[in-house]
Amino acid sequence: MALWDRFKESAATMQTQLTAKKNDLKSGAFRDASMAMCALVAAADGSVDPSERQRVASLITANDVLQNFPAADLQSRFDDNVGKLQADFAFGKVGVLQEIAKAKKKPAEARAVIQIGIVIGGADGDFDKSEQAVVREACYALGLPPHEFDL
Repeated sequence: MALWDRFKESAATMQTQLTAKKNDLKSGAFRDASMAMCALVAAADGSVDPSERQRVASLITANDVLQNFPAADLQSRFDDNVGKLQADFAFGKVGVLQEIAKAKKKPAEARAVIQIGIVIGGADGDFDKSEQAVVREACYALGLPPHEFDL
């Protein structure tokens, strides 16, 4: 099986796992960490063009698990994080990773944040090296081993 086929299968499995845990993923820390993760993946290459921003925003509103939260609130948090990353990627990334780390206290939420990052990263058909790298960094921020997610 090709690497990409394995990844697509893995992303589909992760989305199924996330949906199964939907009722457990309602905390503010999970919400904030998820939006920070989405912004980090969107800006992984150092920039976010308007079409990419719109695509990720659409994925956020369509994600079953994130429907636990008001769409406007999610959009606002995503936009704030993207703004930090666009203003100064290196400095913004530190703040965004701190947001992600808020989910560290609850292992199920921490894993779900990583799974969301992988699902968002692979949604365009290409989970590229820069996206994998920022998700790997998020694993470290959450105290999770990247190999658990094939990173």
